[in-house]
Amino acid sequence: MKNNEQKPDFLFEKVNYKILLIGIAVIALGFILMSGGGSDDSTVFSEAVFSFRRIRLAPTVVLIGFGITIYSIFKKSK
Repeated sequence: MKNNEQKPDFLFEKVNYKILLIGIAVIALGFILMSGGGSDDSTVFSEAVFSFRRIRLAPTVVLIGFGITIYSIFKKSK
């Protein structure tokens, strides 16, 4: 009796999954950079929400993360 077990076929290769995880980590970093800046007192407005980190840097990091994720999906396997 032969043992005809097949290896499961994955949609992507190992490299694609590594790039995908890197992209997800970059997206998470972008959202972490966006957090904070609020005031503890609800009657006081804080200008910290308009800092460079939250307005320019964090959205750019998130978009780069999405780009990395899309690249990992479209990368051709050998």
